[in-house]
Amino acid sequence: MKSKQFTLFALILVQILEQFMINVLAININNNNNILPLEHVTTTSLLTNNKASKLLLSPESYLSLSHYHSTCPDLEGIIHRQVQAWIRKDYTFAASLIRLHFHDCVVRGCDASIMLSHKGSERRAKVSKTLRGFRIIDEIKAEVEKKCPKTVSCADILTAAARDATVVAGGPFWEVPFGRKDGKISSAREANRLVPQGHENVTTLIQIFRDHGLNILDLVVLSGAHTIGRSSCDAINHRLHNFNGTRKADPSLDTKYLNSLKKKCAASSHVYVDLDATTPRIFDTAYYTNLGRNMGLLSTDQLLNSDARTGPFVSVLASQPLVFSSQFAASMVKLGNIGVLARPNEGEIRFKCSSVNRAY
Repeated sequence: MKSKQFTLFALILVQILEQFMINVLAININNNNNILPLEHVTTTSLLTNNKASKLLLSPESYLSLSHYHSTCPDLEGIIHRQVQAWIRKDYTFAASLIRLHFHDCVVRGCDASIMLSHKGSERRAKVSKTLRGFRIIDEIKAEVEKKCPKTVSCADILTAAARDATVVAGGPFWEVPFGRKDGKISSAREANRLVPQGHENVTTLIQIFRDHGLNILDLVVLSGAHTIGRSSCDAINHRLHNFNGTRKADPSLDTKYLNSLKKKCAASSHVYVDLDATTPRIFDTAYYTNLGRNMGLLSTDQLLNSDARTGPFVSVLASQPLVFSSQFAASMVKLGNIGVLARPNEGEIRFKCSSVNRAY
C-alpha cells in the first residue's frame, strides 16, 4: 500500500513540475516575441512557434498574465480588496465564489454566462438555486468600470475572485492569466444537464471532467474545495433516511456522524451543514481525512474514497498538504481556462454582468 501511495505521490509531483516547466517556457516566449500570450500551452505549440502556428492556437493561448497591466493596472487589487471585505463579513462567501466559478466554467466554458439574469438563463436553473456571490461580482464590476471602463470582462473578474476567495480562506495563490471575454448565451437546460448535482457515480463524474479537459487527479483535487463550504440538508436527506429507496440510512456513513447530521437536519431541510465536519473554516486536507473516516457529506464525495480509480489519490492528498495546495492551484488554472472566449471577434466585454450589451 505504501509503495502504491509513493507511486501516486511521484505521479502528482511529475504533473506539477511538468506544468511548471510549460509555464516558464511559454512566459519566456511571450516576453521575447509576443506570439504565445499564455503560460498554459502545449509542448507542440512551443516547438512550432511561428506566424503560421499562431492561427492554430487554442483559445486559452490568447490569455496573458499581462493582459491588463497597462489598461487596468489596479484590477487585481480591486478584486482582492472587495473579496476580502465580503469574506470578512461572512466567511461562507469564500466557498460560494469558488462554486460560482465552477458552475460557470462547466457550462459553455468560463464566460460569465452564469451571471446573466434572464428567463431561462443558467442563473435561473434548478441546479443554480443555492448559488451565491452574484452581488459580489456585480459590485467589483461596478468599481472596475469606474476605473477602467469597457475594458475588463466579467469572466476575468469571476475567475480572479475565485482565486482570491481561496487565498483569503487560507488556500494557495496562483497567477490568473487574463483576456477572457463574456458570452452572450446562457441556458438553464444546459446547466441542469451539465453541472454535477451530488448524486452522480464516480464514472459519470470522471466523464464530466474529461469532457472539459480535466483528468481524474483534477476531479479529486478540485473536490477538495469542499474543505470549506456548506450544503443544505435537502441535498443529503436521502442519505440519512432513505438511501437508494431502502428506507434506511446510507451504510457508508460513520454512525456518530450520521446521528449528528440527523439532529442538525431534524428542524428543516433548508438547514445548512458544513461539508467538512472538522475544520469547516480552514482550507486544509481535513476533507480527505474525513472521507477516510466515512464522513463525506455528499455521496459523490464519499465515493471518491471507495472507488479504486480515485481512492488512492484521496489517501495521498490526506497526508500531503503541500501536494494538495500545489495541485489545487494547478487544477484551478486548468478549470479557469475551459472554453474561454479569447480569440478576436469572440464574445464581448459586458458593461453589466447580469445582461448582455445592447446593440446601439
